[in-house]
Amino acid sequence: MRDELYQQTILEHNRHPRNFKKLEGATHVAEGYNPLCGDHLWVYLKVNADGIIEEVTFEGQGCAISKASASMMTASLKGKTIPEAKVLFDEFHKLVIGELKPESQANHLEKLAVFSGIWQYPSRVKCASLSWHTMNGALDKHKTISTE
Repeated sequence: MRDELYQQTILEHNRHPRNFKKLEGATHVAEGYNPLCGDHLWVYLKVNADGIIEEVTFEGQGCAISKASASMMTASLKGKTIPEAKVLFDEFHKLVIGELKPESQANHLEKLAVFSGIWQYPSRVKCASLSWHTMNGALDKHKTISTE
């Protein structure tokens, strides 16, 4: 059941990614690249004076997992504070490397927990986490992020 949900979610977000566009007036921008598989994207955030993420978008090309993860990330971050975004980044990273079990450990991942089995496929972990590392880098004012 979980595998079927995972596949359906990945395919849906790959075919119809949310927030897939360049964001004019972004306050934070970073480029992310995975040289092993060629995933290459940009993450744009508009953070207001109170530190709340008002808008987050992405553009670029990548595999279905990379695109779906970026799409779900943008949907989950809108309206969050920077500290909340950092918590989600940390939890998502632990999830995809197999250190967080969403069914038995407290977390804020909600729908993002669909990626819980990705750690079983080490070559795909970087695909799922590229947009997250790029978002985190953008918040830290790093312009370029690489998975290597």
